[in-house]
Amino acid sequence: MSVSVEKVEKNVVALEVTVESEKFVQAVNQAAKTLAKKVNVPGFRKGKAPRKMVELHVGKEALYDEALDHLIGPAYAEAVIESGIDPIDRPSVDLVQIEEGKDLIFKAKVSVKPDVELGEYLGLHIEQDAASVTDDQVLEELKNKQQQHARLLTLEEGKVENEDTVTIDFEGFIDEVAFPGGKAENYEIIIGSGTFIPGFEEGLLGAEIGQQLNVNVTFPVEYHSEELAGKEAVFTTDIKKIQRKEFSVLDDEFAKDVSEFETLDELKTDLRNKLLQHGEMKAKENHLKAVISKVVDNASVEIPEVMFTERIKVLVEDLKRNLAQQGMTIEQYYQYTNSTEEVMLERLRPQAVESVKSDLVLEAIAKTEGIQVTEDEVDEEIQKLAERHKQDAKLLKQSLMARGDLEFYKKSLISEKTVTFLVEQNS
Repeated sequence: MSVSVEKVEKNVVALEVTVESEKFVQAVNQAAKTLAKKVNVPGFRKGKAPRKMVELHVGKEALYDEALDHLIGPAYAEAVIESGIDPIDRPSVDLVQIEEGKDLIFKAKVSVKPDVELGEYLGLHIEQDAASVTDDQVLEELKNKQQQHARLLTLEEGKVENEDTVTIDFEGFIDEVAFPGGKAENYEIIIGSGTFIPGFEEGLLGAEIGQQLNVNVTFPVEYHSEELAGKEAVFTTDIKKIQRKEFSVLDDEFAKDVSEFETLDELKTDLRNKLLQHGEMKAKENHLKAVISKVVDNASVEIPEVMFTERIKVLVEDLKRNLAQQGMTIEQYYQYTNSTEEVMLERLRPQAVESVKSDLVLEAIAKTEGIQVTEDEVDEEIQKLAERHKQDAKLLKQSLMARGDLEFYKKSLISEKTVTFLVEQNS
């Protein structure tokens, strides 16, 4: 087999592949045997008809089509390896010559990974911000603990205040007509949580236990129910119960109740250390992003549309998996966010553009710098992965190989190694 490469346009090449006539004849003969088992040729048992009779029965075109189905795929794959191109989508194939006794010739036109023109990526001197913790941040953490361990007291009398938990009965009306889904009994709502229609929670402020009142609201224009969107409504509401949080005093007793520490100062020190640790991790993460962003911005690459399209598909599948874990379908998500598939795809496009360009630039730098991973390094990372998921490392590696994901995993490790290299070289 021989291959020639022709650049058709930017990031598109055509491979002209020549398959020896002997291989083509073998493929046609095998196709005849395969078709003989599928069709009924008069005068012959299935699978026993000679090639000429099969050809007369199904036609030469059908015979050639069967042969090409089994011949072109492997020949194209071999041609890709031999030519050294890096395809990014399926090829379009055109036959140039197909005749027994002659070489089979076909052209495969395909988009390939674009060339990356690297800019400056070494010695950029991007400094990492120092992490710090203020007294106000520590106090905020203490207040969060107060909230978590607050007691909810039921009031005998009183008026609704912000952050109260209020139990209500309500029924909604539009033009004095009750609408479906607008009625509930013993419904708990936290004032100020923003979980109800805008204006409803505010309308309950100052109401007393046992009071009935009308709350006027306007449904948002982008409300998920088209029948209610933008409509003015009145909710007849009964205040049945008011509950209010009681907070513990921030003292040593509070520290003992909510932690393993004996004093409030010890608890503060622990919170400060944890905030500092989190801050350092965040600073490191932001520094890494800043380095990669600068390196990617300095590079130039013209990315084919198909790469964006494929990356968006991956992002959509990731979203579907995340939604499924929350018990939601993509259709429900569209309804809840008042969106559509077209809107979401357009929203994901900038993320796909950034992601694809970053991958291409990191790959180009790895190639330029000769960054690779050894088999030992791969096995070591698989071992860590297996331990995290409580799996057998050997079986995990076999599973990656069986799914064809091992090479992808190696590429991700090279990418991580390249990022580490860039951070070290640009700090």
